[in-house]
Amino acid sequence: MTQWLTVIGIGEDGYDGLGQNARDALAAAGTIFGGQRHLDFLPAELGAKHVTWPTPFSDAYAMLLALRGNNVAVLASGDPMHFGMGATLTRYVSPDEMLVLPSPSSFSLAAAAMGWPIQDTQLLSVHGRPLETLAKSFVPNAKLLILSNDGETPAHVARLLIESGFTSAHLSVLEHLGGASENRIEGVAQSWDKLRCADLNVLAVDCGAPEQFALSYPVIGGLPDEAYQHDGQLTKRDVRAVTLAHLAPLPGETLWDVGAGCGSIGIEWMRSHPACRAFAIEADEKRQSLIMQNSKTLGVPELELVRGQAPGVLAKLNSPDAIFIGGGVTDDGVLEACWLGLKPGGRLVANAVTIQSEMALVKWREIYGGELIKLHVSHVQPLGNFDSWRSALPVTIYTVRKQP
Repeated sequence: MTQWLTVIGIGEDGYDGLGQNARDALAAAGTIFGGQRHLDFLPAELGAKHVTWPTPFSDAYAMLLALRGNNVAVLASGDPMHFGMGATLTRYVSPDEMLVLPSPSSFSLAAAAMGWPIQDTQLLSVHGRPLETLAKSFVPNAKLLILSNDGETPAHVARLLIESGFTSAHLSVLEHLGGASENRIEGVAQSWDKLRCADLNVLAVDCGAPEQFALSYPVIGGLPDEAYQHDGQLTKRDVRAVTLAHLAPLPGETLWDVGAGCGSIGIEWMRSHPACRAFAIEADEKRQSLIMQNSKTLGVPELELVRGQAPGVLAKLNSPDAIFIGGGVTDDGVLEACWLGLKPGGRLVANAVTIQSEMALVKWREIYGGELIKLHVSHVQPLGNFDSWRSALPVTIYTVRKQP
């Protein structure tokens, strides 16, 4: 198919910073889409129709697609394929229809300004995304480059760093990178007093050395139990780590966490990779609140809470790559609905602590195969003036893969 759409990355140096191929594409375009700031960079002699992004922005895709086959150009900031318009357009336009002409990204400019090797730096964005997604990246000695949503983002990030115990983290606000108004603001989280910076900024955060009360957790499964707010309905740390090993999350996969309790399995599934998604299915209202609170605190606020009782609420969900049943194994229809909803080749993992739920899993294994293990965990606890082993309830873990 003919390349009718050209996506052009443009920086703060405007039209003067564009290469000849980008200038030729703009000269040939009948319509140019972009933000008003970008359109204002263009010289008057370009004869194309200028279209400012609409509100709501989602209307833009239909407007673009209505011009399929005509010469259309789109102006986007920096590298359009990195957290940019080009990346979004790939959902609607095939690669052979679209030519992308990137400029240096904001991340590249920020890394150069800070002297930070990009391969050693986390590249993040809160532009149109929940701020809490940053929390899981706050770890000692981490260097973060963050695309801000607006001029208030640095102050919000400073507050979030303080709440996470990284009071000495160093912040650098890099405003209008690559343009005549380029500016830099420095400070430390605990004393940050800049309520608003320029809306166009990249925030560099150096988390610094470990602090005594900093809250930072690994992305591997098995966070400490105290990382969660819960009412007792929590898959305990050791069992959780084994369960997640059997669920085996891969980037881009989706999980159903059925009978989610406080949400620990779905949360740690999502923490394993930014592209992992999870639905937490929970009927209890108090636990629903705990799930939302924990997902924000632990950096995965995009966890999708499904309020209601399985199996009734499962039919409306997209088929997952994996399912964990932490509660409801003996409820009528739950195992059947989960198995029906699971993608071919997907994994189902279910835990049981009662004889009745274990019997249900044994019967299911007789039909569909799979693996059963029993996990016994003991902890040292005081016994008078001495210590002894105290056993927790044994947990039966069932794992099966649905044949393609």
